[in-house]
Amino acid sequence: MATLSRILKFSKSMNPADLYALPAPEPAAAAHSARLVEAIRAEMAAGGGAIPFARFMELALYAPGLGYYRAGARKFGAGGDFVTAPELSPLFSRCVARQCQQILARLGGGHILELGAGSGVMAAAMLQELDALDSLPERYEILELSAELRERQQQTLAAQAPRLQTRVCWLDTLPAAGFSGVMVANEVMDAMPVERFRITPAGPRPLQVAWEKDCFIWREGEAAPALTDAVNRLQETLGYALPLAYESEFNARLPGWIAALAESLASGVALLIDYGYPRREYYQPARRTGTLRCYYRHRVHADPLLLPGLQDITASVDFSALADAALNAGLAVGGYTRQNYFLFGCGLENLLAEVDPTDTVPYLRLSNQVKLLTLPGEMGELCKAIALCKRMDAPLRGFSFLDERGRL
Repeated sequence: MATLSRILKFSKSMNPADLYALPAPEPAAAAHSARLVEAIRAEMAAGGGAIPFARFMELALYAPGLGYYRAGARKFGAGGDFVTAPELSPLFSRCVARQCQQILARLGGGHILELGAGSGVMAAAMLQELDALDSLPERYEILELSAELRERQQQTLAAQAPRLQTRVCWLDTLPAAGFSGVMVANEVMDAMPVERFRITPAGPRPLQVAWEKDCFIWREGEAAPALTDAVNRLQETLGYALPLAYESEFNARLPGWIAALAESLASGVALLIDYGYPRREYYQPARRTGTLRCYYRHRVHADPLLLPGLQDITASVDFSALADAALNAGLAVGGYTRQNYFLFGCGLENLLAEVDPTDTVPYLRLSNQVKLLTLPGEMGELCKAIALCKRMDAPLRGFSFLDERGRL
């Protein structure tokens, strides 16, 4: 198969600089990617030769049995492609648990719903912390569509929190209206498919994906009214025109997703933590190529068209758009801040202080984890936390150090 041959030999057939020095996949992984390539090409052929980037991203990540998040390859941790904050340190999950404790106490009880639980380490650590605080939720629910990840989450909970595993249940969809408690999503929104666009002399144009000369390529599409309106509204809100040749993205699905959370949530908080910026920082003229990032074997690069099904594809979150969607859905923004300040507000320093500094090895290990979670050049400022509230207007501890809602 020509496609499989290309994937196996991609490091030789293309300029290594263009490939960001990515290691070649193993034959089985290359064969898997080749099957997904053929599925994407079939859809392209049925649609006239090109598909919107959002659809390409959706297939690359979520095609049943083939997409990155719907197949069996390991994704999280040292043996995968990237490390999330819960994988990096249990201190992150313990801090989130303490924010949940405060919310559940004010509600008089309730549930926790984790959206996309990854390997399950966050669920295990949160349940252990809430148990130690005598503040366990009535149920800990996990919304996870990947059968492979569900199995891994069950294994993690059985190994790390066996006594609490019976309190956990898995959902296929959001709960029906009436949910009371905390919805938690860590690094979920950045994996939602996004629309790509380019500013041209004739106005905004969609960027599509096509197949040419044995590889996927970018192609500028014809004017699309919905995309043109969205980008024009964005520029009106910014108060300036984006420069010619400027490329970026926006999440057209975000308002619907937030509306679905709002419909399900009767009382409580949706706590969302992710990479992103307020609108003016996201679409600053100097950020001329957008925020797409790809993760493959702990290499970060910017080409989402490589190795479909084998690499993660992400885009930063426009937190201003998220806040607008929340207000339109009847939610209040209860706080917005950088991850480091959120963790400090939830008692990160106190958790570190519980470890004896003279016990050198564990103390140094946790200290290094704290640095990675909080330093400005690491997750500390790149990730943000936002609280969307319904029938709850009391201050939240995670936003007590610094609340930056005014920047949205």
